[in-house]
Amino acid sequence: MSVVGKIVNSRWFSPLALLAAWEAGSRTGVIPERTLAAPSEVAGTLFGMVVSGELPSNLAVSFGRALTGLAIGVIVGVVLALTAGLSRKGEAAIDPLMQIKRTIPTLALTPLFIVWFGIGETPKVALIAFASMFPVYLNLYSGIRGVDLRLLEGARSFGLSRAEQVWHVILPGALPSLLVGLRYSLSISILVLVVAEQINASAGLGYLINNARDFMRTDIIVVCLMVYAVLGLAADWLVRTVERRALVWRPSLVEA
Repeated sequence: MSVVGKIVNSRWFSPLALLAAWEAGSRTGVIPERTLAAPSEVAGTLFGMVVSGELPSNLAVSFGRALTGLAIGVIVGVVLALTAGLSRKGEAAIDPLMQIKRTIPTLALTPLFIVWFGIGETPKVALIAFASMFPVYLNLYSGIRGVDLRLLEGARSFGLSRAEQVWHVILPGALPSLLVGLRYSLSISILVLVVAEQINASAGLGYLINNARDFMRTDIIVVCLMVYAVLGLAADWLVRTVERRALVWRPSLVEA
């Protein structure tokens, strides 16, 4: 097969074709600069922002917000899921509240969080934590309740205590579900970060986007959107890597 044929049949063809059409449209004036900057201009802006340190410094701020909110949300979600999944009383107390929380759009709470926490860093982190909590809770809770009862019966026949059953049987059995929930939480934390950083941010990717919007710098906006996308892809890759290492005992992962 020729080189051209390989490119056409590869997964890179459509993205490259889109970039070429985008560049051509910008060069010919079909796509005005104020509407969307050309890919070549976006690449130049990216290079300049990296060299000047503007992008790395603001990226560090955004990464810190996302990581802090995600850590809080995951910890709270895991604790609630363990409590509800391992205890009928815990389920009766926690699960109804979590189901109510599921029906409330997280972003709709933004005005209320601003009233409660002001316009500093707290509402940004709180929004991310609140949004990332439920996927972890739901998947881990489901994973705990979905553990094969025959495994628990076997553990009891070997004389394992309740704590040993949880540690050696229930938690390993629920680990795949927990990692699925973590993947969802990572994606949601990035999505909510985009909105949270619109709340009077003085630094971060959202701050750069707000300034670029005021000056109609679509090249900077596209650069920041690209960084958000890369953060999401990197987060998903990280969890997939953990899955391959932690779940090596699963036949499907061994074959892959």
